[in-house]
Amino acid sequence: MSVVDPISSIGSPEFRHRSTVGRAFLGVQDTAAYLGISPKTLYVWRHRRQGPPSFRMGARGRVTYRVDALDAWIRAQEQADSRSNLDLNPVSAAPQRRAAYSATV
Repeated sequence: MSVVDPISSIGSPEFRHRSTVGRAFLGVQDTAAYLGISPKTLYVWRHRRQGPPSFRMGARGRVTYRVDALDAWIRAQEQADSRSNLDLNPVSAAPQRRAAYSATV
């Protein structure tokens, strides 16, 4: 029997699969574990209207995240990052020439 470190396994694909099997919605704690961030970060993002889309659901108005929206948000973040998207990477861009400069004296 192997011992699994609960902190390092939270962001792993195995944890994501186990925690979301048969679930379309996640609460703040589960969403934070799914993304590998702290719940406080999610609350700050929500307050700033950043991060993955969320909404309130239920009689108590708990903050909820849709799993497919989380996956779409993650894909959008990957595409917006120049390290993941070669079209945005300035190193792969063609060199630009400066416009002709004429000095006036």
